[in-house]
Order: sequence, then structure tokens, then C-alpha cells
Amino acid sequence: MLSGICGTVDDVRILVVEDEAPLAEAIARGLRREGMAVDVAFDGDEGHEKASITRYDVVLLDRDLPGMSGDDLCREIVTSGELTRVLMLTASGDVADRVEGLSLGADDYLAKPFAFPELVARVRALGRRATPAAPPLLTAGDVVLDPAKRTVSRGGRPVELTRKEFGVLEVLLAAGGSVVSSEELLERVWDENADPFTTTVRVTVMTLRKKLGEPGVIETVVGSGYRVPGAGRAG
Repeated sequence: MLSGICGTVDDVRILVVEDEAPLAEAIARGLRREGMAVDVAFDGDEGHEKASITRYDVVLLDRDLPGMSGDDLCREIVTSGELTRVLMLTASGDVADRVEGLSLGADDYLAKPFAFPELVARVRALGRRATPAAPPLLTAGDVVLDPAKRTVSRGGRPVELTRKEFGVLEVLLAAGGSVVSSEELLERVWDENADPFTTTVRVTVMTLRKKLGEPGVIETVVGSGYRVPGAGRAG
């Protein structure tokens, strides 16, 4: 049984692989309300394709799937070498089934039906484990972004950003001065449900520029995207 709650905002990318469409969509809606970016696949083959293209922090994986089985997909994810964490979902809650699922390499196991707050708590815990430790500071001039603490400052003064603004700035700074297209920003900061024809990226960059102040940090490269000259890593 799902019952939504509102919590703190996370920067976690989730893939839900579940063939029961109403359940998959309910999980996705609930996690998005929690501030997470969520993609959905309704069979094992689609889940495998998406997991091969995108690096997810957590995959919520039903064991009993059409196409590639949940067990086989779990093995593929575990052997890929990525930091992606797997939370198995199953209708069976007996001990033998849980042990079998965990022996495949799954990081956690949750039997249906489940309480949504418990799912959120487990996803957040796995998301923290999927994040590499102590990433370096990202800088450009007097702008400093700390990916670990999720803070931004300019000239030593804190700059308050929304999650999307922070994500855009992080991607641009990590590019080290290279141009990043609007399409790539949509893919990296939002999720696959974002409309590529909206002005979402342009508006977010506009508000980000205002918050960062003068002199300007983000350049527009007409017809290509955005860049931050002099961006680099420190520490």
C-alpha cells in the first residue's frame, strides 16, 4: 500500500522496473514528490536498455518481469562495475526468497505490499551509498561549488540555489569550460519525462545567472549550449 509523504529534497536518479503499470507509476509519482528524478521501465528488456544508457543511483527492480528477468537484470547491473544500487521488489516475503534475491547481488529487498515511507527511507539510504566519496570542489574564478556538501559560494558568500539550479551549475563546472547543450542538461539534471521543446533550461540558466551576480559566469554559445570559461576542479 502506498501513502505519499513529503520529505527533504534529494538529488537521486532512480529507475523503476515494474511490469504492473499502476504500481510503477504510483512509485514514480511518489518519489518525484520527494525531489528525485525517476524513469520507469515496464519490462526487463526496457529496464536493461535504460540502465545501459544512464547511470542510475538506485534501481527498484521487480523480480518477476516479462522479457529479461529481474534476476538476470540484477546480475547485469552488479557486474557492470557501476555504483548503482539495486532494491529488489517482490510479492514473496519469505526468508528463502529474500536470501536468493540478495545472493544475486541486490543491496536491499522489499516485499509487496509495502509502506511508501519505508521505500523512501531505503531508497535514500541506497542513494547515499551510490555516491562516490569526497568529490573535488568545482570552481570558476571566485565561484566554488562543493558537490559533497551541496553548497555554492561566490567571493566567500553563500549562494542559495534550487536543486535544478545547483544541478545545472554542477554539470557546467564539471565540463571544465567545454560547451554543454540544453539537451544534455535536460538529460543530466531532469529526467526522461522532461519536454525537450520547453524553455525549462533557458529559464533555469537565467535565474542561475541572476543569483550568481556580476560579472557573468555562464556564457551562451549560440546554437550549441552553455559554458563556464575557466571552470575546473580543486582539492
